[in-house]
Amino acid sequence: MKVLVAVKRVVDYNVKIRVKADGTGVDTSNVKFSMNPFDEIAVEEAVRLKEAGKATEIVAVSLGPTACQETLRTALAMGADRAILVETAQDIQPLAVAKALRALADREAPGLIILGKQAIDDDSNQTGQMLAALLGWPQGTFASNLALDDTAATVTREVDGGLETVKLALPAVITTDLRLNEPRYASLPNIMKAKKKPLDVLSPADLGVDVAPRLVTLKVEEPPRRKAGIKVGSVADLVGRLKNEAKVI
Repeated sequence: MKVLVAVKRVVDYNVKIRVKADGTGVDTSNVKFSMNPFDEIAVEEAVRLKEAGKATEIVAVSLGPTACQETLRTALAMGADRAILVETAQDIQPLAVAKALRALADREAPGLIILGKQAIDDDSNQTGQMLAALLGWPQGTFASNLALDDTAATVTREVDGGLETVKLALPAVITTDLRLNEPRYASLPNIMKAKKKPLDVLSPADLGVDVAPRLVTLKVEEPPRRKAGIKVGSVADLVGRLKNEAKVI
């Protein structure tokens, strides 16, 4: 079974985000980029499926500028067999990503598509669901456990009330949550090998997909600074402040 894994290049989670002075977006100059953490989990799960004999080939996919090749090389170093970059300078939004992945799924005919439940830059949490709808495939979102057999996937999902287990007929779309696994570090030999693995570059036009943004960002601003807390001398003082000042009780 072939597994398609979508990965996104995002500002590294350790970087302190700065908003541009004109409020048009986030300042990305001279900042470190890396693979979206949820997508790292998706790649790791695909590699584990291959190691267990459940998958035969792993194809990593990304959409964005040329610099996304670095992210794809990371996926290759983790264990993906080959990669595809849909190269574009446009601001890619979830629906455009889903359409591009649907077109690639039609080309590649995977038995399973795995992607992170959301990206840490926009937190949209939409692409997996949109992709499943476009393909007409069952979906298992927020997966914390995944088990495969020849015809179905059993997914344990993280939901508000606890855990939910669903069984999906293959092919299917899975989105990963934090508890699914712990991604491995790519070893130096695998990093070197990744440089020789195939990486194809396509354009949205090659896939017949329009990636023009449908949403316009009007303004970006930092959250307001939180006021410092205060210490209270007693429970009675705390209750009095909650009642008279905060007016929450």
